Amino acid sequence: MIRGSALSSTGRGLLLALLSVLFLVPAAEGQTRFMHLTDQTVAPAFEGWWPNDDGTYTLFMGYMNSNWEQEFDIPVGPDNYFTFTEAAGLDDLEREAYDASSADQGQPTHFYPRRNPFLFTIRVPGDFGSTELVWTLNTRGMTLRAFASLAPDYRIDPQVISTEVGGNFGSLSDALRTNIPPELEIQGDDHVSIGVGQALTVVAKAHDPDNLPARRNRGGPPSTLAQLYRPPSSIVVLSGPGMRLSWIVYRGNAEQVTFSPTQMKTWTDSRVWGNSPWSPPWIIPEPPEDGRWVAEATFTEPGNYVLRAVASDGSMFTYKDLMVTVTPISDLDQGK
Repeated sequence: MIRGSALSSTGRGLLLALLSVLFLVPAAEGQTRFMHLTDQTVAPAFEGWWPNDDGTYTLFMGYMNSNWEQEFDIPVGPDNYFTFTEAAGLDDLEREAYDASSADQGQPTHFYPRRNPFLFTIRVPGDFGSTELVWTLNTRGMTLRAFASLAPDYRIDPQVISTEVGGNFGSLSDALRTNIPPELEIQGDDHVSIGVGQALTVVAKAHDPDNLPARRNRGGPPSTLAQLYRPPSSIVVLSGPGMRLSWIVYRGNAEQVTFSPTQMKTWTDSRVWGNSPWSPPWIIPEPPEDGRWVAEATFTEPGNYVLRAVASDGSMFTYKDLMVTVTPISDLDQGK
């Protein structure tokens, strides 16, 4: 028990140690970052805009799913919609503004984990002015919004896109300002039908017209655990350069779709060996010699799906969609 104000040197040392613990614990807790596998929400994101040669503007959109494993299916409707409004017209998150005529702007309805940047674009007219195009998402009872506008601070170029996605290992090279995105085409019809359980062959042809950024590795695979698990050295997770292409489920339940071979992730899975361009040790597979990526998609439930081919040079992205109608297999079709 301590009485009065006089303390021995040992007592003062113990008191200082106790006080340092009491003050440092809250600070440490303030820096804690938790890895949530499930039970978090999805936030829509406005990535920026740029002008087009014809006088129109392109708005870039994406999202952040705070979960590392849980995925969501949110159809276009009152929980997933766009609204045109005047500036600040939907700042009140309690205000509902669903309008079927403008709700569908080509956004996804299947939401993969983590950051999915620059996933789709919306072209708006030259007289867009001070209008806002607001994307509303509701997950787990929480409404979140992204406010797309022509605010000067949000004007971007290819170098900004590369920087935001950690492209070319985070390079700030001015050469990236004129980077040309990959050229991409889906071979065959853009709307096909297939039966449940039948394998659908999907073929996408893509190449990088300017070979920028050029493919390169970051010193090869790590040789020690210390190299493999070294702490991040930048705020944005890094991605290696080099042409790659993956198929994803853009609309429809991805749990009902299996791709063969397994597709490299298009979301920022930064865990080691995570089968993602953002995963250490950042090994990007060599592209096919003929530039044709061939895969098979098999569906376990009937319905309408949109598969998206995502081509990237590591800094810029190009997308093409394939609409798929999956029909039940009758006993007659199964030869019974």
